[in-house]
Amino acid sequence: MTTTKEMYADYERRAELGGGEDRLKKQREAGKLTARERVELLFDPGSFEEVDKFVTHRCQDFGMENQVIPGDGVVCGRGRIAGRVVFAFAQDFTVFGGSLSETNALKICKVMDLAMNMGAPIIGLNDSGGARIQEGVVSLGGYADIFLRNTLASGVVPQISAIMGPCAGGAVYSPAITDFSIMVKNTSYMFVTGPDVIKTVTHEDVSKEDLGGAMTHNEKSGVAHFAVENDQECILLIRELLSFMPSNNVDDPPRVATSDPVDRADEALDTLVPENPNQPYDILDVISAIVDDGYFLEVHRHFAKNIVVGFARLGGRPVGVVANQPAYLAGVLDIDASAKGARFVRFCDAFNIPLVTFEDVPGFLPGTVQEWGGIIRHGAKLLYAFAEATVPKLTVITRKAYGGAYCVMSSKHIRTDVNYAWPTAEIAVMGAEGAVNILYKREIEASSDVAAARAEKIAEYKEKFANPYVAASRGYVDQVIQPRQTRAKLIAGLASLENKRDHNPPKKHGNIPL
Repeated sequence: MTTTKEMYADYERRAELGGGEDRLKKQREAGKLTARERVELLFDPGSFEEVDKFVTHRCQDFGMENQVIPGDGVVCGRGRIAGRVVFAFAQDFTVFGGSLSETNALKICKVMDLAMNMGAPIIGLNDSGGARIQEGVVSLGGYADIFLRNTLASGVVPQISAIMGPCAGGAVYSPAITDFSIMVKNTSYMFVTGPDVIKTVTHEDVSKEDLGGAMTHNEKSGVAHFAVENDQECILLIRELLSFMPSNNVDDPPRVATSDPVDRADEALDTLVPENPNQPYDILDVISAIVDDGYFLEVHRHFAKNIVVGFARLGGRPVGVVANQPAYLAGVLDIDASAKGARFVRFCDAFNIPLVTFEDVPGFLPGTVQEWGGIIRHGAKLLYAFAEATVPKLTVITRKAYGGAYCVMSSKHIRTDVNYAWPTAEIAVMGAEGAVNILYKREIEASSDVAAARAEKIAEYKEKFANPYVAASRGYVDQVIQPRQTRAKLIAGLASLENKRDHNPPKKHGNIPL
């Protein structure tokens, strides 16, 4: 007769083994960690506490009654990351391909509910073939239960998804709702419909990697925010991301001690912006010269490269950085850049992370592709996001701030708290060359020396409008500063906004132009 102690030992062993030694070996041979190895690496040593370790599925059809594995293909629980409580679930591909069952979903929903009640982040380590076919509609219902919790948790606690294997069909929508998605190159993919179905329906021949691999979703679709080389790098990136975030929407982001002097002045900034306004430079050089220890965690690095977003620290305090990138498409705003920037701004606002904007934007990208694609609607997303944000907002205009794009990029007019401009800033309706063509066309054409007349009018326009002093005289720019002063000015500005309290009108929610 089996004793209680022996029964416990048997359940414990079977739960730890998941799908068995052979499948665990196959998982490792594929270059992937097992679910339990991922959890062990994610949390501070010895801090993980598992829940529902012995839960099993309830399916009695298709021979499933003879395939009962404790844990049922997902490891759930809580632990600490850098001392803070975090909840997580890790799907185990060695158990029925990590497929979602009724009880599997209930386990995930339990930790999500606990995370909401505790005000703690939720991490999902996804490695699943999708819904468990043997269970039919109850499996689909489990997905819907998870989607609901993702939605309710959005903006309340941070949610990070790691795609560490297949993620197909309905399974992709949970990561899509979360705040950040990380994909592992060569071992993970995401798509609503797989290559086989696509070939049957549309006759397109495409591989899993090209259809929904890590770089496809990082470069083309923008569905994923990061692409990493392996599982270990993925887990370490999650820990790094969390270091910039509060545990919930009530707390402030965690601060760290820094040895980087607050008043550090980098003289190279004074000459970084080229004299020729059409010559590019890398905005990442500006950011790294200003933030603590030159460290910037860029988000969505491979997507919409004309705008840069990511996390940094100033005086030990986390900030969200949004910056036009003159080195790519001249830093122009287009459909993808607008959506990318808007999503990041809204995340920072939801979690009390101050926003620092570096502006060098010549306008919105013209053309039929952009107009027909809805640049007006998409550009309005970024405007809406900045306008509704109530966190401390600081903007530095490094060079161009033209037209409607000037208004959109966290201008004073949409409640930005502190606006600085470098002497190289050009704040105008459009560039001098284009403006002169409109304002002085007849006068220039009537001149005996067209080139000289045109050059004279361009210089006159620049002196009158394309500089920061006209805007400063109106109060649209608080100060014109030397570039080397930027770090000290931003840190001082953040300190002055320490107790900022701003509120939007009471409402259920706004209607952002989606």
